[in-house]
Amino acid sequence: MIEKRALGRTGEQVSVLTFGCGAVGGLMVKGDAAEQERAASLALEHGVNFFDTAPGYGDGVSEINLGKLLKKLKPKAIIGTKVRIPSADRGRIAARINASLEESLGRMARDHVDLFQLHNVLAPDGAGESLTAAQILGEVVPTFEKLREQGKIRYLGFTALGDIGEIDKVVAAGVMDTAQVCMNALNPSAVAPMAAGYPAQDYKRLMARARDAGIGTICIRVLAGGALSGEMDRHPRGWAVVPPIGSGSDYARDVERARRFRPLVEEGHAASLAELAIRYALAQPSLSTTQVGVATFEQVAGAIEAIEKGPLSPAALVRVRDIQQTFVGEPR
Repeated sequence: MIEKRALGRTGEQVSVLTFGCGAVGGLMVKGDAAEQERAASLALEHGVNFFDTAPGYGDGVSEINLGKLLKKLKPKAIIGTKVRIPSADRGRIAARINASLEESLGRMARDHVDLFQLHNVLAPDGAGESLTAAQILGEVVPTFEKLREQGKIRYLGFTALGDIGEIDKVVAAGVMDTAQVCMNALNPSAVAPMAAGYPAQDYKRLMARARDAGIGTICIRVLAGGALSGEMDRHPRGWAVVPPIGSGSDYARDVERARRFRPLVEEGHAASLAELAIRYALAQPSLSTTQVGVATFEQVAGAIEAIEKGPLSPAALVRVRDIQQTFVGEPR
């Protein structure tokens, strides 16, 4: 059975593998109902107890499909969705949040979700589709709190992407129960100090600091959008083009760096680069759970198999760090 860890201060024990319903992989958006059910049933059999979706995954299709599965399978699981506030709604943040949640609940045929997460990135000027920490703490959080009082959500979360100074303000406020944190073998800065000249965004040990603040940590981009498979070709169900988050300047560069980890597979530390990447994340003690983008039943089965093998060995982790050092000084 899949290991469970504390989800921050919530009191929940969450499986270290999340059943991600995103569009990067695409199973819950473009897959057929039978395959979706097989995949979810397999995950539940192995102890997965967290399902994560969002309105933006297929314009609501992911939420609709997840709702059908929940109705049929009736799992004892934590269900999470998100809200993204467009720039056009900056003057009506509370109204947009309330409307988004009602729309999500309608699509999933539910009266509440366990985890409700802000999906915007953070920036000090709040430009474009970003929000400032002040907007989050002053407008988003109070609205989330009211929804919690109404019984429509249980826990508050946010996506910790963007400006690290703004992210830190939200973490320090102590009001969020969870944070989605970008961390993978191409960019380990959320769990380890980053060397000068390392070609990636520096998250300044964010995952470790969030854990220390009682925040449950949800690792995203564990496969760098698929690049850590070492393959350029993508499954037709997933995004055709995946912009990197926090790592290199483009997908091809991420794939090239991922391939430098192949000696670890040849040495027997993992059966594949994808497995190596998943078990690398699992080796981080500050991790609560990790989402793996999947396109097929077989990919779900592979992620479960990787997780059940446990974290990489100390020797493998040393080898990973040595290879990461070869990236230093290269252009991002």
